[in-house]
Amino acid sequence: MTTTVTSPLAGRAIGLAAVPDPVFSGAMVGPGTAIDPVREPSEAVSPVDGIIVSLHPHAFVVVDDQGHGVLTHLGIDTVQLNGEGFELLVNKGDTVRRGQSVVRWDPAAVEAAGKSAICPVVALEATPDSLSDVREDGDVKVGESLFGWQ
Repeated sequence: MTTTVTSPLAGRAIGLAAVPDPVFSGAMVGPGTAIDPVREPSEAVSPVDGIIVSLHPHAFVVVDDQGHGVLTHLGIDTVQLNGEGFELLVNKGDTVRRGQSVVRWDPAAVEAAGKSAICPVVALEATPDSLSDVREDGDVKVGESLFGWQ
């Protein structure tokens, strides 16, 4: 059974290789893609149905019923902002639906603070060949498919 991972944000798909962080661009965290988000206050939504197993202002992980964990990382080095400009809309341990809002944030404010707003969306503990139809370019709307995960 394939898990479809959908975009938590509106923006442009750019692929992991274009992320300005070697941990993500080298797929050390896992394979996936990245979104260059639209520069307006928005809500990052869950890319799958599942349980929030990790929740920080700048990043969250949702694990689906197949045991697939999907990391959404809001910007690069945004942990250094100590939550400034991010608002959590759910709690760790919550069950969420695909498309449900998880974090409210402002990519433009992240950039104003000197950080990259690019958002990796990563399949944790996956192998690159377990992903299919990975979006690495073009405009993406919230909820559009980013990749399939077998």
